[in-house]
Amino acid sequence: MADVKASGVQVPDDLVQVGFVSGAYGITGGIRVRPFSTEADALLHAKSWWLDKPGMHQVDVRRAKLHGGDVVTTIVDISDRNVAEALKGAAVFIRRADFPVLDNEDEFYWSDLIGLAVENLQGESLGIVADMMSNGPQSILRVAPVVPDGETAPERLIPFVDQFIIKVDQEAKKITVDWGLDY
Repeated sequence: MADVKASGVQVPDDLVQVGFVSGAYGITGGIRVRPFSTEADALLHAKSWWLDKPGMHQVDVRRAKLHGGDVVTTIVDISDRNVAEALKGAAVFIRRADFPVLDNEDEFYWSDLIGLAVENLQGESLGIVADMMSNGPQSILRVAPVVPDGETAPERLIPFVDQFIIKVDQEAKKITVDWGLDY
């Protein structure tokens, strides 16, 4: 299933933003991409990316490699530095289906955790994973509480470590945590 934008381009509905173009690389139209992940596996693995500048469009990757924390790449049909420089600031998306398969069942892509319900060992709802972030040594769940309209409640930040994360059940769309309502 694909979403059709006003321009008539069919955009896959499983796109995940994985970085942004930080500038041109070299004189032959290469681009430098700042990945959101330190490993950048998805960027290095996928043969096709989507860029949102000047409008959402698909590009074919000729080659990509890590270089100083960024991914440098050459794109089919881009062979001019000025064209590459014009892409600066573009968001880079990859189809979720093109992500590399994870080796272990206890590994997860952040994008797969966002939107899952979070419940503690007592069966109490803590909210929904709104986002993920990193504080360096570990990932952190940003859990937004589910509250009635007009009410507000603070978000919870739960370290994504074995001590607190009991089970991630992607089929049930639920994460069970050892975390109290009063934390």
